[in-house]
Formats: sequence, structure tokens, C-alpha cells
Amino acid sequence: MITTSKVTLSYGKRVLFKNVNIKFTPGNCYGLIGANGSGKSTFLKILSGEISSDKGEVMIGPRERMAVLRQDQSAFDEETVFNTVIMGHKQLHDLIIEREALYAKGDFSEEDGIRSAELEAAFAELNGYEAESEAAVLLNGLGIPEELRHKRMKELEGGNKVRVLLAQALFGNPDVLLLDEPTNNLDLKSISWLEDFLFRFPNTVIVVSHDRHFLNQVCTHTADIDFGRIQVYVGNYDFWYHASQLALRQKQNENRKISEKTAELKEFIQRFSSNASKAKQATSRKKLLEKLTLEDMPASSRKYPYVMFKADRPCGDIILEVTGLTKEIDGFKVLNNFDLIVRKGDKIAFVGSNSLARTTLFQILAGEMKPDSGSFRWGVTITTSYFPKENSALFENDLNLVEWLGQYYPPTEGETFGRGFLGRMLFSGEEAMKKTEVLSGGERVRCMLSKMMLSGANVLILDEPTNHLDLESITALNDGLIAYPEVVLFASHDHEFVSTVANRIVEITPGGVIDRVTSFDEYLTNEEVSRQRDDMFHGHTDLSL
Repeated sequence: MITTSKVTLSYGKRVLFKNVNIKFTPGNCYGLIGANGSGKSTFLKILSGEISSDKGEVMIGPRERMAVLRQDQSAFDEETVFNTVIMGHKQLHDLIIEREALYAKGDFSEEDGIRSAELEAAFAELNGYEAESEAAVLLNGLGIPEELRHKRMKELEGGNKVRVLLAQALFGNPDVLLLDEPTNNLDLKSISWLEDFLFRFPNTVIVVSHDRHFLNQVCTHTADIDFGRIQVYVGNYDFWYHASQLALRQKQNENRKISEKTAELKEFIQRFSSNASKAKQATSRKKLLEKLTLEDMPASSRKYPYVMFKADRPCGDIILEVTGLTKEIDGFKVLNNFDLIVRKGDKIAFVGSNSLARTTLFQILAGEMKPDSGSFRWGVTITTSYFPKENSALFENDLNLVEWLGQYYPPTEGETFGRGFLGRMLFSGEEAMKKTEVLSGGERVRCMLSKMMLSGANVLILDEPTNHLDLESITALNDGLIAYPEVVLFASHDHEFVSTVANRIVEITPGGVIDRVTSFDEYLTNEEVSRQRDDMFHGHTDLSL
């Protein structure tokens, strides 16, 4: 169990939290939510002791152990993957080092024998004999193959490093588990495994995530950071959303009724205060008016951008025909004889264990990369707009946001048009004059979406567009793509996003392609698809995909 007492933190005049008192109890998983900049990660750092609050304290139960998902991917570069996981339980890891050093001694004294017995007792108490198998189970569940487990961390690519650090946090059954964006860089299979792990986890979990489906699957409670405070709701993300919206509407209705009553009383007083026969009633209403007060409603930190895509013309009969596309990167065939026909109204989610295959396909279709062989043809009515996963090159300039966006709309529209458009995307006032080189990841994504909205394209290609976005911006983008009547080709690790936008699923596997016109949830539970996928994997030894 972990509790906070009067925790307060400010940066200058900006108050993140004030007098926060919360008790996080065992057996529950708390989803910590809030707009970008509201202080979610900061609050986790206060709980872990990484930073101190201005006042107040954090208390954890005696003899309880806390584990934290670390964001520093280079912290364990010289350690093996296996040792990195074990290091998640410091007491056990220290004991293992002492134990190995003791048994490596050439001359074993009586004192060493006594210490050996003490170490073995402590080792057993900490489930040391199960440590190797537990670490293997965690790594296997998170998709780290056995051949990587004795490599040094610096030899792993970034996505696998994140998985190992997640295994480190989960290792050894910690009493309190703090997870900041644990689904980042995980594929859908690993996310599903993590959901099941946390569902069965008996202790306290506090998690920050922008994945709505993940929060709905694992959270028993929702801790909402807004209005300078943290309020805990019983229930998952969807329950919080509906409950908070209901509470807001009730408050607004109460204020509306008070405003109407106030106007009615003021009108009566104004009409009859000089009328002798009505003077007593007017005085009575003045007293009633003095008692009516509108409840102050502080400004929420949550802001929803306006995301709406409009095509300048509808798609014709021929959208896209792909024939035999093949592309080799670093000695591996990431695309191998790939075929695809896109039809009117298709909203295709491209899934699979290797994001490089999807990104390569999108780059080829967008004209940014040439295939080794094969061809593709867009219909004559088609115009495309591409959202690349890596977009930093587009912002390496000395432009402010108004100037940057001005590259993508007619100069006849003028600066006022650009400022208005940016305002709807949450860049209002002086924010619109920020230099592009200082933008955060989420701000860049909103700029890229603005560029796409201005394009008037009738085919949108999006590669992981929800990365870096807060829940409010993801919701706005999600709704914008649902409403868009033309063709969408996209990839995303956000389950809710895929399941609500896609009407067709294309999975690229090492042995071929699975292509189904179906919803995402139906696709995941389809036994025939599962058998087809297994056949493709078992019949293909090149796991580069």
C-alpha cells in the first residue's frame, strides 16, 4: 500500500497539485490520467522518491518493495539482458552477487560456511531458486527470444530494451508497481500478455498510459489529474469518462438554473421595488437573490483539438493496385511479393509483429522509397497525404508555426487563416509564434495533422499517428477518421483506435499476408485467422518480419 499526505507541487506560479491525499491499496490498479503537462509522470516520480514535492509526504508500508518502469534505456547497457531483469529486485541481486563471490573462493573457511547457510536461507525466502524461471517467463511473454537473453543491453534495439526494462519492473512480485507508458514499443501480442499479467497481479499498480483499451482492461480505479487536484474514481477509463461528463453536465445545469432564477428575481425587483404594494415581496426576493451563488467552475487542463478531414473530391473506382512489391533492408526481405487492391470506403489497419514492414510499405506508396521489384498504381482521381512515423526532418528549420503551416495553404489565405487554423489545433495566441525546432512530440503530431487536413486528400496514409498524443488528442483524431468518408491506410498500436476506425485488416507475417474485411476485435478472435497465421509462421524460418 502507498499513501500520500498533503502532497503539493508548484513550478513558479503554476500549481500542479495541492494537498493531495490518496491511498493506493493492494489488489487495485490505478490509471493515472490527465492532459499533457498536467503532471502525470511528475506525480509518479514523487511517489518513487525520484523528485521531492514542495510539501507533504509519501508513505509505503513497512518491508514493502516498490518497482518502477525505468525510462533511461542506456542505464544498463553493460549488463546482460538476464541480469538486467534480476536487478529489478535489488536485495535479491545483491544477495546473488555475494553468494557467487563466496562460492568462487578457493579456501572455504568455517565462517564462510556459516555465511553460506545464512545466504541460502535468505535466497530461498526471496524465491531466488525460482528467479531464473520467473525472468524467462517474463521475457518470453514480452517477446524477447532466448537467443537475446545473454546479450548485453547495448546490443539490443530500442524496442527490445523497453521490453527488458518492463520485465525488470515486473520481476519479483513487487508490492507497489509504477508504470509510465508501459505499452510503448509493444506489439499487440505483448500488450495482451501484459494486460493478463496485470489483471492477475495481486498488489498495487499505478499506471500512466495513453492507450484507452489498455486502461479499460487493467484498471480498477482511475485517478484523474485536473483542476489542480487528483480525484479517484472507482472504475476503468470508460467509467471515468462517462461519470466525469455526467458530473460536469450536472454542474452546468445547476449553474444554468441558478442563472435563470437570478435573472427572474432581478426582473421582479426592478419592476416592483418602487411599487408600495409589492415592496415587501421585492425585499423578500432581494434576500433570496443574495443567497444564490453560482458555483465556481475552474478551467480544465483538458483541451480537445479540432480534427476534421475533408476530401476535395471523392475517390473514383480505381484506388490503388499493388503487385509483387519486394524490398530488402539490411539483408532482410521486409516485403516479399506483396499484393494489395484497395477499394472504395476501405479503412485498412496494417498489423503484424514487425513495424518496419508497415513503415517500408507506406514509404514506398508515398514515393519516399523505391521497391526492389514489383509495382503499384494509384487511380487518376486519387490524391494522398502521408503521416510518417519519423517526421523530425520536416521541422528542422527556423520557421515559426504560422510560417511553417503557411507552406501548405494558398498564400492568398493570409496569416489570419493560419492563426485561426492553429488555434483550433491548440496553438492559440503566442503559441502560434513558437519556433518549430522547440516543439514537443505531441505538438509536432498536431502540426502534421494540420498539414493533412489542409491537403484535401482522398487517401490518408498514417504510420503510428497516436504516438506522443494525449488522450484528448487521440480521441479527436479517432473521431475525425471515423467521420472521414474516403480511404484510410494506417498502422497503430492503439487497440481502441484500430477497432473503431478499421473495417479491413491486413497482417504482414513472415510467411505471407492475411487480408480480411472485418472488424479488428473479430479478427483477433477468428480461429481460422489464427490457424492461417500459425501455418505462415511455422512454414517460414526467416523471422526478420
